[in-house]
Amino acid sequence: MSYIRRSLEKIVLQVTKEYPVLLLSGPRQVGKTTMLKKLMEGTVRNYVSLDDLQERELARTDPELFLQLHKPPILIDEVQYAPELFPYIKLIVDKEQNKGDFWLTGSQVFSLMRGVQESLAGRVALLSLSSLSQAEAYGGEEEMFTLDTESLLSRKKGRKLADAEEIFKRIFKGSMPAIVSGDISSPGIFYNSYLSTYIERDVKSLSDAIDSLKFLRFITALAARCSQMLNISELARDAELNQKQVKDWLGILETLGILFYLYPYSNNLLKRLVKTPKVYFYDTGLVAYLTKWSSPETLASGAMSGSILENYVVSEIRKTYLNQGKEAFIYYYRDKDAKEIDLVLEQDGELHPIEIKKSANPASEILRVFPVLDKPSLKRGNGAVICLKTDLSAFNKENYIVPVWMI
Repeated sequence: MSYIRRSLEKIVLQVTKEYPVLLLSGPRQVGKTTMLKKLMEGTVRNYVSLDDLQERELARTDPELFLQLHKPPILIDEVQYAPELFPYIKLIVDKEQNKGDFWLTGSQVFSLMRGVQESLAGRVALLSLSSLSQAEAYGGEEEMFTLDTESLLSRKKGRKLADAEEIFKRIFKGSMPAIVSGDISSPGIFYNSYLSTYIERDVKSLSDAIDSLKFLRFITALAARCSQMLNISELARDAELNQKQVKDWLGILETLGILFYLYPYSNNLLKRLVKTPKVYFYDTGLVAYLTKWSSPETLASGAMSGSILENYVVSEIRKTYLNQGKEAFIYYYRDKDAKEIDLVLEQDGELHPIEIKKSANPASEILRVFPVLDKPSLKRGNGAVICLKTDLSAFNKENYIVPVWMI
């Protein structure tokens, strides 16, 4: 597969000089191992994968011998299969005091975190890799998405302008490296294999009680509700599950890095707020496959076009932070009077309201809800409407019109 340079590479090299252990988490097939192997070229770092059942058995039953045979500096792939390694890695790290001795990857985020926090606290840098961002896939320097003028102008450099047709092609295709690189031409074939080979295998490793057909029905019902507030009872009804199963399976998808939540912005001066999170997928290609859209054109004109566009924008903004090794402080706003803001970006003591619209010419009336964030102890910063317009524009000096391709 032709290699696509990842924005996280420079962060990996930086933390390798500062920490003895790097743990890179993220879902399968997003390129964790590919990126780290690329960075290993020309070095003395060794490699071992715990997808190899013999290596996995040795790591679990005799971790000390495993680490004698596989000496640092080393990349250990899919380390979640042998949490028994963590205490022994700690012993080596404390004894040798070498930076960058261990690179670890894993596909099960929260199960990994538990083992790391218990054994390697203070010794490990935690990074997350998702599927490709727009900048990685289609060109341009990547930086965290903000709404100051200079940052927005700099985002245009090296990027390829994209109209509505092109944006929905990107949404439909998805952001998995194998598809974006052109090595696999059919998203449908890829996602069918991805569900059955990778997700189903990992799901069953986390819960033996899962029925494959029921799980497919569940994740399909969830995909149809992307960008919506999570409704456990509706999901349970449509997927023919009980509410406990739904909660358990949502936890598994979050653990595998398939979905994430956007929580409502909360402040004690903002009363009457809803408390339910909204659910998003990292990869819209998987959503389009699950919800059975046959082409970018049918998706763009279909009933889900607005919600999947919102999912795409929110996930892309989140990726710009993850790719710098940062946490994105993003929320949504909705109160019990049904006033809603799609996205609230908190940065440097300011709240930036953002609306997401499937329009090339958004109306200024959209801005009317933004003042709900004006409270004595809060400062409202620049706002924006992110939409299908092809060039950067503005309603006024405080509110921009930002094309989706510039995220």
